[in-house]
Parts: sequence; structure tokens; C-alpha cells
Amino acid sequence: MRFESIHRETLLLNPLKGMAPRTIASEIRRDPLTGRSARICHFMKLSWPKPDFEKLVAGTDQGCPFCPQKIHQVTPCFPEDIISEGRLTSGDMVLFPNLAPYDSLSAVAVMGKEHYLPMTAIETRRMADGFGLCQDFFGHLEKIGHPESVYHLINWNYMPPSGSSIIHPHLQVFATSFAPNLMRQELKASKAYKERTGSNYWDDLVAAEESEGLRFLGRLGRTSWLSAYAPMGVAGDVVAVVDGSCRTLDLSPQDLGDLAGGLKRVMAAYDRMGIYSFNMNFFAGRADDEHTRFHLVFSPRTFFNQVLATPDVGALRNLFNESLCMAYPEEINTLLKAEFD
Repeated sequence: MRFESIHRETLLLNPLKGMAPRTIASEIRRDPLTGRSARICHFMKLSWPKPDFEKLVAGTDQGCPFCPQKIHQVTPCFPEDIISEGRLTSGDMVLFPNLAPYDSLSAVAVMGKEHYLPMTAIETRRMADGFGLCQDFFGHLEKIGHPESVYHLINWNYMPPSGSSIIHPHLQVFATSFAPNLMRQELKASKAYKERTGSNYWDDLVAAEESEGLRFLGRLGRTSWLSAYAPMGVAGDVVAVVDGSCRTLDLSPQDLGDLAGGLKRVMAAYDRMGIYSFNMNFFAGRADDEHTRFHLVFSPRTFFNQVLATPDVGALRNLFNESLCMAYPEEINTLLKAEFD
């Protein structure tokens, strides 16, 4: 397992100190699996002011299609040959077709009747039950033998900085035979790693990170939690790898609960930094993809400028697909680790 980096230094003259020379360090890291590069730079204190949430969410429940009074009137239904009852429900959670689908089998899972929940108020049970409802959907697609029941994926955009246009907590859910870009790259690279070494990359990664200790957070059941070496998010990423599982349908209710429990811990730690928004994705293989392991990635989101709502994704990331992180992942790890001790 190779953790590669290139160290850089910028020399400039500081006009605030009589043009005295000043050096600024930065680092370029390569993801150990894909070789994707990430820049550790643009350093700043990991502390953000939170907005006035009461003002932010005021009035957003009016006309919200996911609130109880509207969800069964305005959300679409699946055809009978997909879901005979049109929608799937579990308690106050509802899963239905996505009006803006990513693929031919694309759904939204609304995570309960509450219109707004602060990040730290999202209960472990609520997350586990939401994942479980999505799992029921995936299991049904598998049972009926749908040709798109290959990769079973969940995306979670929480609050506006993440790209979410609706405050009401919900998951983006889809099954597809065409893996998204980064997942496809990871699957190809992990297969090559297996052929080259005879070992599973993700098993080796967890073993290396736990041994080194700089980015390892802890274990919950079969899930191992760690800070990403070459993160995509400006405040780092957290990765959870499930031992012995290569696809979403391999996950047991206990696994879903452990994933939810770990996310609860991560959310609490980032909340203390002022972060209140995130993206989370499931990365999964097919039934016979023994070269990979199911893993999720949690990536906190924020605004560079809260007043201007300046996105934390600029041209570097959007067009070059070159990510930047504003602190060393090892330092971020120390701020997260207390939640796992």
C-alpha cells in the first residue's frame, strides 16, 4: 500500500511585513487506488459560522412535496410491474420514483414526516430505517429480475451547500447497470490490484490504515472508519468499509445500523466545526465483484463565503476534477476521532 505525496513550497514577499519573504507549504497526494490527485492547500482554520437556521428554513415547508399533507398527492408512482402498490412505505418514510431521474430506475426516499432536522438531530434509527427502505427497493428489483438491478446506490445531499434544493431530508436512490465515473474507476483499479497482488485492495487499505493509525477512526461491527488520504472535500472525507461485502444487497440490518451509527458520530464531530451540510454516497460492486468492498463516503460541504454563498467547488474541481482540502487529513482525523473513542 503506497501513500504517495509531492511536497511544494511557494515563496512570496509579504507587503504587510516590509516585503519580507514568506513560504507557504502545500502538498499533492495521489489516491492509493486510482491515482486521482488531490491538493492539500489553501489552509484555513476548520471553523465556519453557522447561518440563522430559523431564517434559512422559514417558509420552505409551504408547498414542500415531501411533507405529509402533500406527499401522497403530488409524488409519482411506479408502474405496477415495478412496484405493484406504486410506492414503498415504512412507518412515516416513503419511497417513490424520482421526477428528475438519474437512470431508468431512479427513486427518492423521504426520511420521515419532519420537514427540517438539524444534522445532529438526525437519529441513528432514522438513518438505518431509511437505508433499510432503500434496501427493500433494491431487494424487490433483484427478486423480479430487473436488468438494471446491478449496482444499487444511494446518494444523500443534505442542506443547500451540498446541492440539495429541498430542505426536507431525503435520499436519492437508483439501480443501474452503468456504474458512475469514480465508482467505475475504482472497480477497474481494484480488479487490477487483485490480479496483480492476489489481495483485496480495500482489505489491505483498512489493515494499513489501522496499523499506521494516522487516519484510522475505529470499527463498528463489520464497518471500518477512516479519513481519506486524498480527500475530495475541502474539509476532508470519511470512508466506511464493510468487511466481506462487495454490494449493497450484502448488507445486513446490523450493518445498516452500524453505518448509521458511524455517520451519527461523524456528523457530531463536523457540527463542532460549524459544518451543517454534506454529501454521502454508497459505492458498491456487483454480486460477483470479489475484488471490491462496499464502502460509503461522507464528504462535508460548506460555503467559502457564507454571506455570498460561494460554493466550495470551483474551476479546479469542476473542470479539472482536481480536489483540494484546506487541512491535512491527519489533522482533521484528530478532530473526528474523539467520537469513535
